[in-house]
Amino acid sequence: MTNVILICGVDEAGRGPLAGPVSAAAVILDESAPIEGLADSKKLSERQRDRLAPLIRERALAWAVAYAEVEEIDRINILQATLLAMRRAVLALKIVPHQVLVDGLYCPQTGIPSQAIVKGDSKIAAISAASILAKTARDELMLQLHEQYPRYGFAEHKGYPTVAHLAALREYGVSAVHRKSFRPVREILGGSGNFHAGQRELPH
Repeated sequence: MTNVILICGVDEAGRGPLAGPVSAAAVILDESAPIEGLADSKKLSERQRDRLAPLIRERALAWAVAYAEVEEIDRINILQATLLAMRRAVLALKIVPHQVLVDGLYCPQTGIPSQAIVKGDSKIAAISAASILAKTARDELMLQLHEQYPRYGFAEHKGYPTVAHLAALREYGVSAVHRKSFRPVREILGGSGNFHAGQRELPH
């Protein structure tokens, strides 16, 4: 019997938004149960991602999603928070992989042999799968945050700095789930000191 080398793909979602956590996923695919249509999550429609995500969770040998929270992002910076979320995802796997392949330039410290691959999410199926799980999990979380903070429109832009989001920030101030270390948020805080310390935003 040949020994199967278990490869874990890792990717993140949510480095650019002004609000919400950064997410990361780790996936070990089962070569005997291939999934058609895997690609970089950014190149897929929301409908395609929502179709693929449950297939990945069902067919993968192991998968995990983890987060670094807004407070951690503000404390250690977005790159370190991303690596922290990735590390948490890999260590949460129920199977220990032999190798970790990470999208991008940097690898989290996991104690497992790791390699960073630029544009890995469009080259390696396991990284593509991880990008889809990270993105769909974070989008779902941002929908939940929209329920708590409806004024900001998280359901539409998922926390990214759109014109509508920036306008809402200027109008309503900074919520507890905004990243205060990110420049547009920092500038609003510096200009007005307008910070809703954890209060729930009520629809109006």
